[in-house]
Amino acid sequence: MRASLLVVVLFALAPIPAETQTVRVRDLTVAESDIPVRLQGFGLVVGLDGTGDRVIGGFSAGHTVRSVANLLRNFGVEVPENLLRTRNVAAVLVNAEISPYLRPGGRFQVQVASLGDAVSLRGGMLWMTPLISDLGAMPVATAQGMVFMSDGSFAPGTARTVETSASVPDGGLLEQGLPRPAFEASSTLLLRNPDLTVASLIAEAINAELGPGAGAVADPGAVSVTAPGGDVAGAMRQVGDLTITVPALARVVIDNRDGTVVAGGDVRVGPAVVSHGSLTLSIGGDPAGGGAVGDVRVPADANVQEVAAALHAVAAPPSAIASVLQKLQEAGAITAEVRVR
Repeated sequence: MRASLLVVVLFALAPIPAETQTVRVRDLTVAESDIPVRLQGFGLVVGLDGTGDRVIGGFSAGHTVRSVANLLRNFGVEVPENLLRTRNVAAVLVNAEISPYLRPGGRFQVQVASLGDAVSLRGGMLWMTPLISDLGAMPVATAQGMVFMSDGSFAPGTARTVETSASVPDGGLLEQGLPRPAFEASSTLLLRNPDLTVASLIAEAINAELGPGAGAVADPGAVSVTAPGGDVAGAMRQVGDLTITVPALARVVIDNRDGTVVAGGDVRVGPAVVSHGSLTLSIGGDPAGGGAVGDVRVPADANVQEVAAALHAVAAPPSAIASVLQKLQEAGAITAEVRVR
């Protein structure tokens, strides 16, 4: 989509009611030693219905042709590269994130994304792909299986879902052991979203459960835990099951591929006017004044889901929905955190 000018005019800020929620400590933190391991690889998605890399005889994305030729050569089949047609094959990058405590035989989800000019990966199968933890390292896992992707919206006139990236549920298999961190020496909890208030509440809950001095705030992103009697595993289990009452998390997550919008809490949008290309969104204006093509009007004090529904109703593309909500947040009309994925 061509670049367009996005202008946000902020009229006023709507007050957000204070809300709280009860959350387990394990849902707010991660152990210091539990840093995920990222794996990567280069593979082929096969079995496509003519939507793969548009390559004939090495022209254009020749890496796909060479990869297919090498794959066949491993099975004792020699085919000249200039005779290969790869419309049913797509070269992809494969990525995954796993726990450092996963043992050989454990399965995990992998993500694939087209590297060439494939039109769609729908209906394809990821051929067995070695996965490495760092460039030049030996493979520690493999990935294979049928690719899966969201169908997006079925409403007529809505934007087409991006089909050049997908996932393979349980497609990864760890085959080699990973260097495991020293769990018995891990006594620090790292907050998934650093916040001094939340860190203080966690430390107070730990002290109430394990005794004074058992929990201490190291900084807004970390809480140190002193295990009574040196039983780290028992202490961390107890701490993880503790619950604290925190302010409701105000966050909006937008899928930039299919336009899905998820809002945590009752996130309201203040009065504003947004101009994005031929689309004009008015929040808090006169609902009766609309009607023109691209003129979207939403009542005052609307929440994020109502705004998203209004944009979906006029078949706004996912990228436009993401841009509008982001700029509303930047201008202060949305006081929640906005994430685009």
